Amino acid sequence: MRKTETVSELYIGLMSGTSIDGIDAGLVDFSDGKIQLVAFHYQPFSAELRQTIHNLSQPKQLILLTDYGSLDNRIGRLFGETAKNLLAKANVKASTIKAIGSHGQTVCHAPETENGFSLQIGDPNQIAEITGITTIADFRRRDMAAGGQGAPLVPAFHQAVFGDAEQARTVVNIGGIANITVLNEKPVIGFDTGPGNGLMDWWCKEHSNQPYDRNGDWAAQGQPQQALLDALKDDNYFRLTPPKSTGKEYFSPAWLGQKLSLFPDLKPEDIQATLCQFSAETIAKAIRQYAPDTLQTLVCGGGAHNGLLMSVLQKCLNMPVISTAERGIDPDHVEAIAFAWLARQTLNNLPGNLCSVTGAATPVVLGGVYPGKNGLR
Repeated sequence: MRKTETVSELYIGLMSGTSIDGIDAGLVDFSDGKIQLVAFHYQPFSAELRQTIHNLSQPKQLILLTDYGSLDNRIGRLFGETAKNLLAKANVKASTIKAIGSHGQTVCHAPETENGFSLQIGDPNQIAEITGITTIADFRRRDMAAGGQGAPLVPAFHQAVFGDAEQARTVVNIGGIANITVLNEKPVIGFDTGPGNGLMDWWCKEHSNQPYDRNGDWAAQGQPQQALLDALKDDNYFRLTPPKSTGKEYFSPAWLGQKLSLFPDLKPEDIQATLCQFSAETIAKAIRQYAPDTLQTLVCGGGAHNGLLMSVLQKCLNMPVISTAERGIDPDHVEAIAFAWLARQTLNNLPGNLCSVTGAATPVVLGGVYPGKNGLR
């Protein structure tokens, strides 16, 4: 009897997060009910492009529509070329890919305003045209139309890949903003805890001209300042109950500047050490408050590479704090795989949000679909 061959079910996930460092691209095979990363490609942003995105996404920034439209087009083309480079690296033809899930680049996330919205750039028409592959994008706004925060969306994927353990665990994604997924609760709980790497990255760039504090080495040269730490934690966001989400528009350089104006004589390295402590303590408090039964914390995102942050977080929680790599997925790959998964959910007419996480009134199919060269398959 001939053995039945497994037919690959390939999707691409494209992600650029609140750290605004570049594009993560993952080629993912979902055949046989498994989730397997076939190839990964990272496309860093140039310093000029990073600054342009930062300028566009500053709170209350007045911008020209021509500048916005031009950057939307430019980012979309870069996302499309990144997907093509991923396929070349994997030696896989575009015709074998079912769809691309593109998160885009968030320039404003403001769910709590009078007419709440979330805005990502990276024109999916460009991606579909450049690659010839059906592209799904704009994942957040359908959840918001259903009454949700539009974020975080990755907890649904966390549940799918990390939620089958007998041991109670919480997943922490530490990008520019940090969010948690509490997997031992039914229904699943997830929300943004506050700053992750974002403020540390900005302070490091301002004072050392480096894009981030590698391994937390600079912060390790300073000492956390309790008075500043207390001032940072004295913010209404930390008193809100979930569902809740936030962004770099709120926890911005301007926000930090207001806090620092009360402490003009602190050393830069002491401020960096305090920002690291701040991120760790607000993440830990959220876990202790909403996931008291957690026995293990899994960390993904860029923060997983900050040795000092991981060490401080473990001290704050007094439990094992490990990288998702120890559970089979590189911390840098999680979100790209997640948006490939979300694209698959959409093409299969399945919801991608969790109402218990975002606060939406109902599960909804997320995103807009932009057909590729051969239309929808």
